[in-house]
Amino acid sequence: MADARVASRYVKSLFGLAVEKGAFEAVHQDMLMLDRIFTSNRDLVNMLRSPIIRHEKKKNVLHKIFKDRVHSLTFDIIDILTRKNREPLLPAIAKEFHVAYNNHMGIGKATITTTIAMDPALRSEIEAIVKQLSHKTQIELVEKVDPNLIGGFVLNVEDYQIDASIKSKLKTLKLKFLHNPYLKEV
Repeated sequence: MADARVASRYVKSLFGLAVEKGAFEAVHQDMLMLDRIFTSNRDLVNMLRSPIIRHEKKKNVLHKIFKDRVHSLTFDIIDILTRKNREPLLPAIAKEFHVAYNNHMGIGKATITTTIAMDPALRSEIEAIVKQLSHKTQIELVEKVDPNLIGGFVLNVEDYQIDASIKSKLKTLKLKFLHNPYLKEV
C-alpha cells in the first residue's frame, strides 16, 4: 500500500510535467511500452526488486534498455528512481500513469471474459453497452478468453459486474438444488 502511494506521487509529478512540456502523448506511449515490458518479462521485474543485486547494476541495465527508446521525460523519471533506489516502483508507475491518462482523457475501461475470441460486430455491441453503463464516450475494452466459462461472458465495467456465463448459472442451479428441502428427503 505504501508503494502504491509513493508510485502515485511520482505519476502525478510526471503527469503534470508531461502536460506542461507538451509531451503527454509521448510519455503515455512510453509508459504503455514499459508496462508491456514489465508484464512480459518477470525476470526484469524480479531484478528490480532484488535486494541482492547492486543498485549500480540495476541502473546500468535500465539505462541500456531505455536510454534511446523513450522520451527524455520518461528517461528522467527512470533516472530519478534509480538515483533514489526506487526502481521497484517502475512497473506500478507505468500502470498508474495509464490509469491517470484514461481518467484525464475521459476513457472508460472495461474487461470482458468470453469462452472464445469476439468478432468485430460483437465487440462493437459490447462497447456500446459499456458506453451506456460508464457514461463515457471512449472505451478501452480488454478482452480475455477463458474456456472454463463454458459459454456466455463476464463483463466488468467500473464497479459493475455482469456475469452471464454458463458456469455461473450452473453454480447457482447447484446451490438451489443443495438448499431444496424436498431433495433432502430423497
